[in-house]
Amino acid sequence: MREITPLRAPGGRRAVRFGGLTVLVGPRGILITSSLVVLSVLVACFAMTVGSLPVAWDAVLPAVFGIGEEPRTIRAVQGVRLPRVLSAIGAGAALGVSGAIFQSLARNALGSPDVIGFTTGAATGALVQIVLFGARPTQVAIGTVLGGAVTAGLVLVLARRSGGVTGRQLILVGIGVGAVASAVNGLLLVRGTIDASSQANLWLSGSLDARQWAHAIPVLIVVAALLPVVVVLARRAGLIEIGDDIAAQLGIRVERTRLALILCAVTLAAAATAAVGPIAFIALSAPQLVRRLLRAQAPPAVGAAAMGAVLLLVADVVTQILPVGFAVPVGRMTGVVGGLYLLWLLVPRRGTDEGRGWR
Repeated sequence: MREITPLRAPGGRRAVRFGGLTVLVGPRGILITSSLVVLSVLVACFAMTVGSLPVAWDAVLPAVFGIGEEPRTIRAVQGVRLPRVLSAIGAGAALGVSGAIFQSLARNALGSPDVIGFTTGAATGALVQIVLFGARPTQVAIGTVLGGAVTAGLVLVLARRSGGVTGRQLILVGIGVGAVASAVNGLLLVRGTIDASSQANLWLSGSLDARQWAHAIPVLIVVAALLPVVVVLARRAGLIEIGDDIAAQLGIRVERTRLALILCAVTLAAAATAAVGPIAFIALSAPQLVRRLLRAQAPPAVGAAAMGAVLLLVADVVTQILPVGFAVPVGRMTGVVGGLYLLWLLVPRRGTDEGRGWR
């Protein structure tokens, strides 16, 4: 069995080498990421106390493990609130990692899947299933993944024909393809029956209501399977950010690494969209926030996953406790807050023409 060899790295970090794999680990990153994980657990526990049936804090964990004294509380937690919370954690983590990958490859803060059209394309695949075929949730999830994959392939082909898969080309082509996909979505809503269009509109709003284990388990499996892959590729992605030529001189297979990262990012975004519908701005804001906290050079995959989970959980709790008298879809809440964050990100600093993006 190969030993794990710790090596010293700049900035107080340690390079942990396991065989041919080297991962940089720093005390700041461990502290902040661990804090985000703990915060997500606390918010998840609080979320399971909110609802028409009040649940005390000290009754949440016993109900989760089915050892509580109130059968009604156990049914509410295990059958309704736990799948909802786990769907939020899985979808938020998937969007956070997907956004970190796309922002790294695009070398631009706007390079998130919802801005460059991948989420919209995934929604197109779902709407085709809902409006034209009246499909069940499983078929809708498959349509979402296929729609995201087709959109990603189209964006990559057009970007390459326009002069290469640079950050600027990726964003511009993605915005164009996303606009076309959005128009197609509108036509599908007009084409459908009243019932199908109503169901599609509800799905498009992005909601955690009525989430079941069939929604939570697939997205959690996708995150658990792909997050280690992204962590392994994160250091290479950080070198590619510096420049393709420099990365190639350092022995990085640029095109192969970029393709693998895009495949991971598209799969994660599609899995999140299939689980909870289109959720705006989590993929945009989570990597930015955690990157500022960590002061990281490589894409902060684990930190972005934790931050995405926290943001989506908090947004869901806020929608449930708002005194507005009606249910607010979580996708609308993240859209409002994320839009304000995007405006702040794009407003130039005083004395400069550049916004607050990290590129």
